Amino acid sequence: MSFIDKAKNAAEDAIGKAKEVVGDATNNKDLEAEGKKDQGSAGVKKVGEN
Repeated sequence: MSFIDKAKNAAEDAIGKAKEVVGDATNNKDLEAEGKKDQGSAGVKKVGEN
């Protein structure tokens, strides 16, 4: 994978973490779940990188 793909995956993971934290802080379970989904998707892509 290229550097750009790796950077996009890292950004997706960071955005997912942020969504999860904001969802938890605001008691928004949908946003929290969306953040976890984004992190999972980034994790799968990260495994593909290795």
